[in-house]
Amino acid sequence: MQNYWLEFLTVALVHLLAVASPGPDFAVVLRQALTQSQRNALLTAAGIGIGILLHVGYSLLGIGLIIQQSVMLFTILKVIGAIYLLYIAWHCLRAQAGGLHVQTNGGSPQTGWAAFRLGFLTNALNPKATLFFVSLFSVVIKPDTPVGLQAAYGLYMALATGLWFALVSVFFTHPRVRRGFNRFGHWLDRAMGGILVLLAGQLLLSTVSGSEPPSAPSPGTDR
Repeated sequence: MQNYWLEFLTVALVHLLAVASPGPDFAVVLRQALTQSQRNALLTAAGIGIGILLHVGYSLLGIGLIIQQSVMLFTILKVIGAIYLLYIAWHCLRAQAGGLHVQTNGGSPQTGWAAFRLGFLTNALNPKATLFFVSLFSVVIKPDTPVGLQAAYGLYMALATGLWFALVSVFFTHPRVRRGFNRFGHWLDRAMGGILVLLAGQLLLSTVSGSEPPSAPSPGTDR
């Protein structure tokens, strides 16, 4: 049992370094926290956490390894992920001057389902998350580790991810924090859009060049 504790601590450490690194998940949650209600920001964080379970599920079933080894399937995943990031970026880049506008009442506010779906799809369609979890379950976690224990690792990572982004949401939805960003809120929105465009471009470039991210888990891998 002691070996499993060491394995869990390794998984927890690698996951902590990965979840804290900048990437699409963080950019989307930050924008949600600064432009949406706290409820919607938290629902987006929950969507990202649930998205982790999808990656864990196909990693446990061995489907993730098939996706990773199939050039066509992985290319399709990268293209879809890049298109979705560009779709979100387009909305960010359309931000108008006048400070942050928190959509709570009137107009066309974002629904709770839309906020949750945004978080889930951002994580689920991230091909780097596929590589991260496939590598984690094939390199860090031993093959003889009980499947139930592997599933518990996955559940922990989903909960930890959701909690991390929930804390990010609560911090950036604080009135004082929002007031601090209010004067240049539209520029921040556009900056988030620019970051997402760069991330999408990186995915498309790796698709064209045929290069892939490292197969082993690394601190800079964003889920």
